[in-house]
Amino acid sequence: MNTTEKISKEVKGFHEDIEKWFHGQEKDKDSLYEKLLSGFAPDFTMVNGNGNTISLSAFAEWLPGVYGKFPERRIILENIEITHTESHGLASYIEIQITGDATTRRQSSAVFLVNEEKAVWLHLIEHWI
Repeated sequence: MNTTEKISKEVKGFHEDIEKWFHGQEKDKDSLYEKLLSGFAPDFTMVNGNGNTISLSAFAEWLPGVYGKFPERRIILENIEITHTESHGLASYIEIQITGDATTRRQSSAVFLVNEEKAVWLHLIEHWI
């Protein structure tokens, strides 16, 4: 798998898994939790759409509270663009979350560390659109 494929797989796979988490119907909740967190570098940080910086530990603490909280939420990714070097990558994409009649859209940019096995999230910035 080349670097672009590793990053694309991580972006798409994470969003598929977080949607499952929001639905709350997984038979093995603990495995899904571990899978969600396994794609992040230990020093991962995120700046969300509200401008708040969130660490990996804060994200890990937030996850249990939203398990099954949005059983009808759909997540759609659009316009995924990826650039990279041998060991780093940048993915830019639009994330759309639809929950009932409410739709949110954000422009996301994510920096990844890439090794022989996979790409892991290092930093994510989201802007509401």
